[in-house]
Amino acid sequence: MKINYSDELVDALLQVENKSDMLELLKGLLTLGEIAEISRRLKIVKMLKSGLSQREIAEKLRVGIATVTRGSKEIKLGRFDGV
Repeated sequence: MKINYSDELVDALLQVENKSDMLELLKGLLTLGEIAEISRRLKIVKMLKSGLSQREIAEKLRVGIATVTRGSKEIKLGRFDGV
């Protein structure tokens, strides 16, 4: 049986009041590599939304095209509207 704790995660993130505290929370929950990967994925989304091509983003950020394509698919699903 798989238990979903995502509501607790979202609640914890929403309780953070400033950037410094958010970074500390993330450091406590994630490895530095995980933080870097999430940050890179957010950068991909922002670059896609600014109009850069998937190939250009993959080259600039040194990531696989599949990673960029995933971000593009999520945007098409309506995610990241507030980003």
